[in-house]
Amino acid sequence: MTPPGTPYARAIKTNQDLLPETPWRNVFYDDFWGTLLTHSGSHKSYRPLCTLSFRLNYALAGLEPWGYHLVNVCLHGIVTGLFTTMCRPLLGGGPWSLVAGLLFAAHPVHTEAVAGVVGRADVGAGLFFLLSLLCYSHHCALRWRGPRSGRAWLWLLGSVGAAAGAMLWKEQGVTVLGVSAVYDLFIFHRFQLPQLYRKNAPLLISLSLLAGSGVGLLAARVYWMGNKPPNFSNSDNPAADSPHLLTRTLTFLHLPAANFWLLLCPDRLSFDWSMDALPLLRTFADWRNFQSLAFYAGLLFLVWYGLRGSPIVEKREANGKSHVTNGKSLTNGHCHHLHTDLGSPGEPGPTKNGTQNGTAKVHHNAPWDSLPPTGNLLMFFLALLTLPFLPATNLLFYVGFVVAERVLYIPSMGFCMLVTVGLRSLYVAVRSRRHRTLLLCSTVGLVLLYGAKTALRNRDWQSEETLYRSGIRVNPAKAWGNLGNVLKNQGKMAEAEGAYRNALHFRGNMADMLYNLLAITEGVGWDSLLNHILVFGPSAAYLNTGIILTSQGDVEEAKRTFLTCSQIPDENLKDPHAHKSSVTSCLYNLGKLLHEQGQQEEALVVYKEAVQKMPRQFAPQSLFNMMGEAYMRLNRLDEAGHWYKESLNAKPDHIPAHLTYGKLLSILVGYTAEAEQYFLKAIQLDPTKGNCYMHYGQFLLEQSRPGEAAVMAERAAELDSGEFDVVFNAAHMLRQASLNEKAEKYYFHAAALRPDYPAALMNLGAILHLNGKLQEAEAKYLRALQLRPDDLITQSNLRKLWNIMERQGLRPAAS
Repeated sequence: MTPPGTPYARAIKTNQDLLPETPWRNVFYDDFWGTLLTHSGSHKSYRPLCTLSFRLNYALAGLEPWGYHLVNVCLHGIVTGLFTTMCRPLLGGGPWSLVAGLLFAAHPVHTEAVAGVVGRADVGAGLFFLLSLLCYSHHCALRWRGPRSGRAWLWLLGSVGAAAGAMLWKEQGVTVLGVSAVYDLFIFHRFQLPQLYRKNAPLLISLSLLAGSGVGLLAARVYWMGNKPPNFSNSDNPAADSPHLLTRTLTFLHLPAANFWLLLCPDRLSFDWSMDALPLLRTFADWRNFQSLAFYAGLLFLVWYGLRGSPIVEKREANGKSHVTNGKSLTNGHCHHLHTDLGSPGEPGPTKNGTQNGTAKVHHNAPWDSLPPTGNLLMFFLALLTLPFLPATNLLFYVGFVVAERVLYIPSMGFCMLVTVGLRSLYVAVRSRRHRTLLLCSTVGLVLLYGAKTALRNRDWQSEETLYRSGIRVNPAKAWGNLGNVLKNQGKMAEAEGAYRNALHFRGNMADMLYNLLAITEGVGWDSLLNHILVFGPSAAYLNTGIILTSQGDVEEAKRTFLTCSQIPDENLKDPHAHKSSVTSCLYNLGKLLHEQGQQEEALVVYKEAVQKMPRQFAPQSLFNMMGEAYMRLNRLDEAGHWYKESLNAKPDHIPAHLTYGKLLSILVGYTAEAEQYFLKAIQLDPTKGNCYMHYGQFLLEQSRPGEAAVMAERAAELDSGEFDVVFNAAHMLRQASLNEKAEKYYFHAAALRPDYPAALMNLGAILHLNGKLQEAEAKYLRALQLRPDDLITQSNLRKLWNIMERQGLRPAAS
């Protein structure tokens, strides 16, 4: 009953942009979920390259999960390789770049991005992010050799192109342009301000082009999404909806600290952090403010240390003497190759000309001939940590979440580098071999610990049930609600009811949980909660309300509810496609009620409106089949045949359409053999469905093949022994095949299924009458007349029965 609501369902299962019949160009006009970007309900998440990759997956293997997960894992492997490659000129070719790569590969916070299919957007953005950064590093190297080098500017163009690609995977990818600028200043030029303005016009040109490209890309992005920000619900980002400035300020300032803690200690992870997963900070007395202060104090200290340790200071302190940093020898601020082992500062090695300790000649070597100083590395790593995370902070603009682990995929690169450079600095600082061994063992232990946590977290992502159970301690309302849906689909109604009640205990205004709970408890307490549900959940709530009212027999109220649902506009709704699906389902159910009441013309009007309003991802086979049924009742056989065939085109294995089309062909002259093939195909599609045998048996009976019909009738009644219509019709067919004893058995069964149904009792009395069981037949006739006193057929049969009883000397019970 509940429409798909998870991101995974919306991005893959119900995303019309993945379908082959949808023009691929639509990908560039729709958001990540398949909604037109300019629509008021669009999420404004413009990620066409990711959607194209999903479409390729769909074209190759449909909705088979393994293909989507395989691509995600392969992308993560490529990103890890590129990340390790980028670390080598920064951390050296020894074990430290490997340590950074292993930390990144195994970090538990990446589980959502890699194991969750929609996390591909972050992994793909990370891939193009690194490609852009590597292109820019090549640009810097070629520009140093000669500012007029055309190849240098081609690499810059490639860097900007890759940045655009990263942004088309996910919005935060564009921040690579800012990170590239920091790379140029602190890694390549070592932030030598005195030379910055006098001698480096090419640098200023590069930075200007980066800034201009960034502004251009952002402007194009804003224009393409209609120059309007997205709308988010209160549950997605409660802090943004708070009317109190203090609450918003304290909470948003705390979010970076909370995310950093997930990188540092990824013990408490969750598939969803919406609703009340992260309680709002409302006062200065909240102890989490101390976490925020500690985080920002540490961040400022690292920035201060990075600026303080820049080559300006180091050059002044070196005073013309040889200085060794990160295992490389520096002379007067210029660098020479040395060994790349785990050397330590202050241990000078031979320079290229064989001299040391300040006696060397000055060589103007390339900046990449040595490892950057630790202070410069800190500034670059901090930029890599903070700049890609900046769009998610809510400090510049509101976003649709407070915490999302997948968003940390790119920032974690800077974190892993920071941890590695810290470990390397400790290794250099300590002199004892034992302490160094202990430090290396601790590093290996950290990698193994992250790997073990990732393995455990992957187990949580193996199924929906395990994933939602793992999120209960972080976001109980959302986790219990989703778990209830899973348990309900598994048929575990008692457990599902408990899950829904737990969800409502933590958050009582969730309309979907309310109507799901009422659905599995057969509407107990429905009247008192109906208005509450309709307030909180428009179209889906009306749909489920109508379905429950129909099951309760309140047909007129159900019709009004379905009609109201069909008139709800889709403006400013979070998921307009789900809304359109709900509206189409409401119209379908309204048409069915009109059809069952014999109002075929009115039903067709409603069905045609449903066809006009249904989204492309809506499965139309049942709707088309019901249109055929309505035309059949009106004896408009050509139109009925058209819609039956449309139903089969939409879903070739749709069993009801095989049965109804077969029934239509059976009454057309010359199509008997073709009709029989449709009945046999329905049985072949599902040999365990008694309804198929029942329809085939009726066809055989009409073709004067009563023996075969009787076999089909018994088979149908055995398979669907709990279905009244199947058992009742089977008894009819057996009676028409003159198998009265078997017919009596199934009439008894039908009457047991509906003991107060007059037609069942009347037919049971009739077969007992035919079989000579007159007193039993009289009892059934009398009971049928108690339930329907004005039934003429039962009255006539009873008078005939009494005449026979009088001739046989039997006394009627009613005399």
